[in-house]
Amino acid sequence: MRRAIDVSLVILAGLVCFAHTARAQGSAASLDITARVSPTAAKPEPVRQFTLYILTKSYGDIAKEIEAGDVIPPRNEFIDGLKVSKELKAWLKAHDLIDLTSPDLDKLLTTDDIMKIPEFFAAYQRSNSGGVTKGFPTPKYREADKEANPDRYQKQKEEFLTTIRKFLETHPASVQGIELELTGVNPKVPWDDMHANHKAKVARVAPDTAQLKYLAGKMQTDLDGHASISGLPAGNYWVSSLGMYASSGDRRLFWDVPVTVRAGHTTHLDLSNLNATDTHQYTSP
Repeated sequence: MRRAIDVSLVILAGLVCFAHTARAQGSAASLDITARVSPTAAKPEPVRQFTLYILTKSYGDIAKEIEAGDVIPPRNEFIDGLKVSKELKAWLKAHDLIDLTSPDLDKLLTTDDIMKIPEFFAAYQRSNSGGVTKGFPTPKYREADKEANPDRYQKQKEEFLTTIRKFLETHPASVQGIELELTGVNPKVPWDDMHANHKAKVARVAPDTAQLKYLAGKMQTDLDGHASISGLPAGNYWVSSLGMYASSGDRRLFWDVPVTVRAGHTTHLDLSNLNATDTHQYTSP
């Protein structure tokens, strides 16, 4: 009798284990993917041997998470850090312009701007001196007199500044070309460098963060552009190329596509131009 009970318990335990395994298998989900890129005016081509990542969070949101930890200084704070005169800093803050080599700069500058901002005044002198502009005033004061004969130095300098102002007011066209002399102090160069470095950091860190914190699985497409993965818990995911692009002809596409998988089912997803981002229109990861 005792042996019969033991055998019954073993059988029951086996049935319970089998039922648990069956439930676990039934709760798993599968994802089947086909990836194709359509070049302009051409037929779709399969994306071959390309790695796709299944994430629990949008790659775009992951990139924003990285950006939040590496904030770019606001414009005025950036201007405060420039090695230029305080007058030029004030002018930059008052104008919606960061590129001093813009061809339209001369339309923004007033006579007072040129006379009172050292960088503009020096650029105006350089662009008109040396016989470039007929009748352009030349200074009579000498730097040697600044210490040896300060009164004469100051008098001649004031006379020169008055003459320059009158010339500027009489010949407004003499401002044209001033932007060509401002490359050395142009804040757009460090401004662009700052943004390029920020973008490069996000592009470098985001893929690692995605795989370390949000990776649910990954797969590689075959020669037909097909890939599949099974054993996923039911839920919401994003199929991502982690900012890497698939190419065909003139198209460079990457994906960050949401998908919902259900327990015990295989979800089919087609990756194509329609749900991709083209790198030519891309501005942020």
